[in-house]
Parts: sequence; structure tokens; C-alpha cells
Amino acid sequence: MGMSFAYGPTDTGEARATLERALELGVTLYDTADVYGMGENEKFLAPFIKAHRDQIVLATKFALSIDPAHPTKRIIDNTPSYIRSSVDASLRRLGTDVIDLYYMHRRNPDVPIEETVGVLSELVAAGKVKHLGLSEVTGAELRAAHAVHPIAAVQSEWSLFSRDIERSVVPAAADLGVALVPYSPLGRGFLTGSFVNADKELSEDDFRRQLPRFTGTNAAANAALLDPVRTVAAAHGATLGQIALAWVQQQATVHGLPVVPIPGTRKRTRVEENTAATRITLTDSELALLAPISASVAGDRYADMTFTSVGRE
Repeated sequence: MGMSFAYGPTDTGEARATLERALELGVTLYDTADVYGMGENEKFLAPFIKAHRDQIVLATKFALSIDPAHPTKRIIDNTPSYIRSSVDASLRRLGTDVIDLYYMHRRNPDVPIEETVGVLSELVAAGKVKHLGLSEVTGAELRAAHAVHPIAAVQSEWSLFSRDIERSVVPAAADLGVALVPYSPLGRGFLTGSFVNADKELSEDDFRRQLPRFTGTNAAANAALLDPVRTVAAAHGATLGQIALAWVQQQATVHGLPVVPIPGTRKRTRVEENTAATRITLTDSELALLAPISASVAGDRYADMTFTSVGRE
């Protein structure tokens, strides 16, 4: 996402080099969405996909768009006609004949999820999509969807700062054999210590300035929560980000399901740092030290939480 959208200016050459370096390091899942840059991120990825199509798992998403007149307003469309047009548009922009993992990016409760997944199953039968995914759904919604067609993965925010999915989604996914794909496992960079207050440190076009956790008194309170992460990082000779990623990855063992975090970055040095986190194993006492953090986080994930699954739990 950050290569085309939401996080301020991007060095395109470095971003392309980062994609290549990630592949060299063994990263095979590449995740985008039609809303990232209003289709521009899918176009940006197309040359990389063409060069490495047989080496990568390609994921993209539909259902979410932004009102140009109101940049903070999200539009969610799960209707059959929208889905059919969206998949064809994504295939064209990506320059491929099949999407490996196609996600419903957000849920519109006005459209029965069984209807949405029914249409998606038609895309699988047509050979346009290999596997289906959902994002920001509840455990009950996952079960209802899975009853129509197997769901391969659920993508939701999951980090030391955001653990609400453990209430119903994670148990349901574990029961059904569905993988969890945590987005923002680094708390949008806040867990790395790379910034403390979005208002003061990030560019005017960085969307983190819109997120309650990262501004004002919330930001100051949340910065203090990183002290246990620093303690664990020092014990491992690791960075804060590596401990945050190791924690998310280790939830696979804690909860008994596949967990595939997708930390975003635009720099080769960061992807090298992030992949090194897979070699860190936290002790039970370290997990216990980190566990209370999320309960003390100040501020919601978004200014408008109707955009997430939380209100439907």
C-alpha cells in the first residue's frame, strides 16, 4: 500500500528494488488492493508480477473505494455487479490472467455475506481467482462465508496494539483451518519507534495523521507503552519492530492456526530487518510481559470504526 498510497512521497526506484530484495529473501506473498492509489498500486506491481509470476502468491482486494470529494469517507460495495467488474479491472491492471487470493476488503452488512461469497465462488469456477479471502469480518461472518465456499485467509489488523480479533475471528479461523493474515503488524510504524506524534513528524498527506492513536495526548500515552518492547528487544539484540513481528508470528503457536503477517515497507533495509524477525522466538515470560500492552492503548484504530468489524461483534 505504502508504495502508492497513504504514507507520503515514495522513491519509486527504491520501492521496486525492495520488491526484488523481498523475493531474494524468500518473501512470496505480495498483497495489494484496487483502492491503493485508486488502481495505481496494481499497475505499479504489474512489471514485477510479469517477471516473477511463477514465484509469487498474488493477493488483491475489492469492495472499498474513497470518495474523491471527501477523502476520509470510505465507500463499501459488496454487490455482485461490482464484484464482477472489479475482478476484471484488477486482472487488467495487474497484467495477469488469475489472482491467487482475492479478498473482500470490507463488509457491507446490507449485502448478505452468503451472496457475496456465492459470486466469488463463480470467479473461482471461471478460473479468474484461485482462493478466496475476507478482511475485517467477525467470527460468525467467517463461518457463514465458509459454509458457502472455503475461505483461505482472513486479513485483519493484529498487533501488540490491536488484538480485538482474538475474541471471535481467531477462534473461528482456527476451527475452520483458515489462515490469519495480520495487516499493520507494526502498528503502522508506531511500534518500531520511528515516530511518536503523527501531527508533528509526518507529512501533511500521511493518513496516519487521521488516526486517533497517533496524535495528541493519545500518541504520548501510547509511546510510553513501548517500554516492555524495548526490554525484550534488548534481550534479543533486536529492534522494536522485530519484536513486534516476532510476537505476531508466534500467535500461530499460541492459537493453533497459520499466521502470515504482511508488514509493509518501501525500503530494502527494512525488508531485511523485517524478515530477520522470523528467526526470533519469544519466551513465555516475554510473551507475558508484552501481553498487557493492548489493553492500555489510547484511541481507536480509525476515526470511524464502522469501517471495521468491531461494531458487528
